[in-house]
Amino acid sequence: MTDPTATVLDARFTAQAATLVQLPPPVSVEIAFAGRSNVGKSSLLNSLMNRRNLARTSSTPGCTRGITFFEVKTRDASLFTLVDLPGYGYAQRSKSEKIGWGHLIDGYLTTRPGLLACALLVDARRGIEDDDLGVLELLTKGARTRKAPTPVVIATKLDKVPRPQRQKLLKEIAPNGLRAVGFSTELPETTELVWRSLRAAMV
Repeated sequence: MTDPTATVLDARFTAQAATLVQLPPPVSVEIAFAGRSNVGKSSLLNSLMNRRNLARTSSTPGCTRGITFFEVKTRDASLFTLVDLPGYGYAQRSKSEKIGWGHLIDGYLTTRPGLLACALLVDARRGIEDDDLGVLELLTKGARTRKAPTPVVIATKLDKVPRPQRQKLLKEIAPNGLRAVGFSTELPETTELVWRSLRAAMV
């Protein structure tokens, strides 16, 4: 199968929102990317969009300061909006920041029209943590007024796990029968696997 990243015709930043009222009108189906600070969301987004630095990467946790939107057009005429959510679990944030950003993520995940899938990124070496389980619960919170977004668990930094243990880890890392897919910037073939899982989740 052709690598889906090769079919990306255009990818661009479109908006950033620090509050719910700043959210842009939805123009296409959306895929959100959630995870703890420094789990690798920006690196994954850049790989999926086949761009080097479109999504800002940093070794310092907590750099994403709002919800960031990227529009992606593909050769098969598909239009997606990839949505980078602020990382959670960063201890040095102030209490007011945590409350405000929690409200922002909660509101986006539970009410956003057109949000069809949510990629939940977890460090392959740490697995699912309490904050991650909270995100999975949020995805079903607004299900009475719309279809709940489909969760896709992505185990990042897979290259840090010994090769013989990877498949076993991916089978065990996701809760409630969910399937996990692995990703690492050091393993280029994993970008294609993530794209396949995300597009399947939107069917």
